[in-house]
Amino acid sequence: MAKAVKANLKMKIPAGRASAAPPVGSSLGQHGVNMMDFINPFNDQTKDMQGQTVTVHITIFDDRTMQWRVVGMPTDDHIRNALGIKKGSGRPNSEKIEKKLTDEMLTKIAEAKAADMNTNDIPAVKKMVAGTARSMGVEVEA
Repeated sequence: MAKAVKANLKMKIPAGRASAAPPVGSSLGQHGVNMMDFINPFNDQTKDMQGQTVTVHITIFDDRTMQWRVVGMPTDDHIRNALGIKKGSGRPNSEKIEKKLTDEMLTKIAEAKAADMNTNDIPAVKKMVAGTARSMGVEVEA
């Protein structure tokens, strides 16, 4: 029999550095979950991703158990790192970023994101990444 879901949480946490402080402690504590059952395994699983902020999807069940999965770094963070910029354009339709995303960069980001997407089709993931870039005011070189 399937367990009843009490809550679905989504948090951005620095890899390998989860602690009982907010946002982890306050989010899990309000649902009556033992936060150390999350913190220690999370830190062990993400210790080799140090320096990145990862997104974690946590499902909490009525019996106070949980399951979680780590989703890699957000696509916009990958794009900003590849171009060495701090942020995207505030008005992406009229004001473009000077630096352009090359096809090589696009492929590298798509390969990193493929594990988080619902497809293994790299050309399809490249289109998704290119769409995120356009919404940031970054042009993609063909």
